[in-house]
Amino acid sequence: MAGSPKKTVVFVHGLYMTGLELGLLRLRVSQAGFDTQQFRYHTVLEPVHANARRLADYIAGLDATMLHLVGHSLGGLVILRMFELGVKVPPGRVVLMGAPVRGSIAARSITQKNWGWLLGQSGPDGLADEHEPVWNGERELGVLVGTAGPGIGLPHPELPQPHDGLVAVEETHIPGATDQVELDVHHTGMLFSVEVAEQVIAFLQNGRFQHS
Repeated sequence: MAGSPKKTVVFVHGLYMTGLELGLLRLRVSQAGFDTQQFRYHTVLEPVHANARRLADYIAGLDATMLHLVGHSLGGLVILRMFELGVKVPPGRVVLMGAPVRGSIAARSITQKNWGWLLGQSGPDGLADEHEPVWNGERELGVLVGTAGPGIGLPHPELPQPHDGLVAVEETHIPGATDQVELDVHHTGMLFSVEVAEQVIAFLQNGRFQHS
């Protein structure tokens, strides 16, 4: 009798991050029965499309029959760009957390103030670009967004409500997404939230978030 498929979850971190900040979320997901892996990349030294290629190569090296993806912030853009490249990936689900897939208002504001160098190569054709996300619907896609407003870090008063302090809810919308949930969490704080972990696990297991 054949064994059950190996359920692997690849986590993709956000701007200025290394993946260490995803450790608690990875632990909680692994305790739900998933094999978790962390993809690391240079967030400011390489453009988004190059990191998307690196992600595809990383996945190709994994022994996974079922492959789920969880991306936070910029990591969500990297995941989407990989699929836009037409890369073949083992079947599975995708969860995007606080990912400005339509481009970041905060990033464009930084660029307009001549601080675009802070974004490095992730700005052009990435965070600072107004992008219409494309999703073919071949796998289930869940969008998780925060609405807690300003948290730790520089305030961004130009952001439309609701937002998580860095990314507005309207920046996360993807036509064709399977499900979306809004939680009272901040952009970085969501990585440590028990409720967020439960929602990520629910979607990976069932293809739907838990709605009260």
